[in-house]
Amino acid sequence: MSSWVIAMMLGVSVFLGSIAVVALMWAIKKGQFDDEEKFLNAVKFDTEEDLNDAANLERKKEKLKKKGYRPE
Repeated sequence: MSSWVIAMMLGVSVFLGSIAVVALMWAIKKGQFDDEEKFLNAVKFDTEEDLNDAANLERKKEKLKKKGYRPE
């Protein structure tokens, strides 16, 4: 009797997993995850302080590259 329960649980989980994969593939195909304006809108709402922080971070990265730093 317990092997029947395991087989039923395995069958249901495979069935539900296949439904999830099909739904994911459908969503990708239909463009549900495409956000073409994401970066354009992000620039509109950035403050001057955010932009300065990003520029300082890039400068720090460049200094580390010149020193030969390699993150693991």
